Amino acid sequence: MNILLTGAAGFIGSCFLRKLNDAGYSDIWLVDTVASAEGIPNLVNKRYRAYLSREELLPQLSSGKLNHLDLVVHLGACSDTTEMDRAFLTRNNVEYSQMLARWALEKGKRFQYASSASVYGDGKKGYSDADEELGSFHPLNPYAESKYAFDRWLVAEKLSDAVVGYRYFNVFGPNEYHKAGMRSMVCKAIDQIKNKGHVELFASSRAGYENGSEQRDFIYAKDVNEAMMFFVNNPTLGGIFNIGTGRARTFKELILAVFVALGQAPKIQFIPMPPHLQKQYQYFTEADLKKLRAAGCNVAFQSLEESVADYVRAHLTQPNPYY
Repeated sequence: MNILLTGAAGFIGSCFLRKLNDAGYSDIWLVDTVASAEGIPNLVNKRYRAYLSREELLPQLSSGKLNHLDLVVHLGACSDTTEMDRAFLTRNNVEYSQMLARWALEKGKRFQYASSASVYGDGKKGYSDADEELGSFHPLNPYAESKYAFDRWLVAEKLSDAVVGYRYFNVFGPNEYHKAGMRSMVCKAIDQIKNKGHVELFASSRAGYENGSEQRDFIYAKDVNEAMMFFVNNPTLGGIFNIGTGRARTFKELILAVFVALGQAPKIQFIPMPPHLQKQYQYFTEADLKKLRAAGCNVAFQSLEESVADYVRAHLTQPNPYY
């Protein structure tokens, strides 16, 4: 099978490339924003056919040079939840995705892409990935709005069942190291413990929530790989699916699991939440997995403690943390 993978040098993209390689796939055309794959740690020891920059991809598609592709996995996007430039996000996350989806569907290729649980906003309307529920959600930031806009376009064009969308919840795991402030708290915690001797979490800014009690559906990148491979291996399935464990856990539990994995006594300090985050902060997320399970995806997601232990011991505390 010939596969196009965008966002291949990024976090989820490079992890999925590792999974594809492990499954025997190497006829893969990689795409990302940098001009060359040379020197990118996330791509070291990966097998692929060619690398294209983001700017090179569309001309290659329009010229017919990539008509041999069977599957497009579009994971490339600006994933910075603090990005405020809506015009940039529209060009990058919506219009570019539309062009790729149109090309793939017009050519009879399979198309899979990264959505986001951020489309659910504050969660008051629940976390159902049923198409008919999509119009009721209110994203909290421009990044979420861009992901929401592409999902809504697919549904409005009656294309959602012809593609596979991965509505990721809070993914953490190896190869996220380049993401700076957007890294997971597991990754940040290891640095803080090393440099400060403790972990800093935001204090709650909402009445009724104790410090550290905010909950997320944290899912390990290696489990995300398993869910995505299910759809690679089942080409007749389509739809937009939640990719989470289906069980929300608190930030405090997450950090306690880090200290357990290190074999250290926990030390947590709570710091004020920046004002610009307070209005867009999600206090609870939890994937509704009914649609995913009904499609036949029965991946047994690891517990938070198991996932954190593997990430910490097999990657974050190793000389070479890459996957």
